[in-house]
Amino acid sequence: MSSAVSRPAAAASADALAHFENLLKYETDCWDVHHAISNNRQDFVLFDVRGTAMYQQAHIAEAISMPVPKITAESLAGFADNNLFVVYCAGSHCNATEKAAIRLAKLNRPVKKMIGGITGWVDEGFSLVQADVSSLQSVTVE
Repeated sequence: MSSAVSRPAAAASADALAHFENLLKYETDCWDVHHAISNNRQDFVLFDVRGTAMYQQAHIAEAISMPVPKITAESLAGFADNNLFVVYCAGSHCNATEKAAIRLAKLNRPVKKMIGGITGWVDEGFSLVQADVSSLQSVTVE
């Protein structure tokens, strides 16, 4: 009796190898990003593609706030054409990374998604730059 795990059968090893090797062309993870930054090997531009308010609350120190709608040829003009962009959003429940990656790819820019997003970053125990909550104003919605 087979389980839902083994139905359908696993891919042939050659197919699995091709799939997983290709996957790494599109994705990186929090650990690899942190390792590169911590060891002065950051050879990519890290974009936080969440909204500005979320970025201001907390973000990865080396990240640049670049909400998806702001990713344009004009906003990228200051970056070399061959810069690799790594994008992250809130986490696996958020598809802003895919939206950002699509925009960057349409602009012929190299791009990878940081899987896990800011949630994964925190889950790994890595620190964030956080807003001074005493300076934040509360907003009442009526």
